[in-house]
Amino acid sequence: MEDQSLVATIILPISLIVIMLSLGLGLTPADFRRVILYPRGVAIGLGNLLLISPLLAFAMAELFGLPAALAVGIVLLGASPGGAMANMLTHLARGDVALSVTMTAISSVAAVITVPVFLGLAVSHFGSGVESDPEMLSIVARVFVITLIPLGLGMLLRARRTEWVIENYDRARRAALGFFFVAVIVAIAVEYERVLDNFTDVAAATIALNLIAMTISFTVAKFARLNDRQATAISMELGIHNATLAIAVASTISIELAIPAAVYSSFMFISAGTLARIMHRRNAAASLQEPALATSPSPS
Repeated sequence: MEDQSLVATIILPISLIVIMLSLGLGLTPADFRRVILYPRGVAIGLGNLLLISPLLAFAMAELFGLPAALAVGIVLLGASPGGAMANMLTHLARGDVALSVTMTAISSVAAVITVPVFLGLAVSHFGSGVESDPEMLSIVARVFVITLIPLGLGMLLRARRTEWVIENYDRARRAALGFFFVAVIVAIAVEYERVLDNFTDVAAATIALNLIAMTISFTVAKFARLNDRQATAISMELGIHNATLAIAVASTISIELAIPAAVYSSFMFISAGTLARIMHRRNAAASLQEPALATSPSPS
């Protein structure tokens, strides 16, 4: 219990704060205004991310018959916003980085509402599977403190010290990636035996969620007549969630709820990296013809 308390109160929150601060360093107000300038792409992307993804997570929990705690954990993962690594992989795939950055920014802010809402729905539907149900107000407060405050501080630092941020952004991004892996390793280590006991079902459910979400989001984007670069960005955003947020929130209830996010993190870069490689050449011609909309120093 002491190990779990240390993880929940110190290690995971610090990891997420570093990650969100790094994300904020790559954002400007223009990334939020882009929702007005390019409403269709942003609306479709966020619709996939904020609605389709958590609903698919519910479906995967039911389909694979996950125990209550793991079912709630996979819904929490599905409701989590896109991650900064999605921006990097979108760049590698020559997708629309500006759209990716905008979706990450807005979904990260919206997480203060969406994460507690879907977490509450999952607990109501599956039960929490732990001794005490989470208090939603405390979850809202925690998500706000460990996501929006460091995100805002990062944006403020970029606005005040732009040149310094540009010079050091790559270091900050590498630090964020390191803290991400720390969060995943810690979550697995603390619940190592339970991870092994449920690995097959959880791995199958999370891999299915990852692949189906990326496929549906890409297909929806193409049906909406978005170009390949935009569809790539949307699909990446559905493939690379901010799993650290899911793990950090889960650990405040029970570290067992963090297992799906930790297992998901072990696979998501494989599928998303494969898509990036496939789309790289396909998007190359389009990227030469369309103006670059991404804002430095975001990964563009």
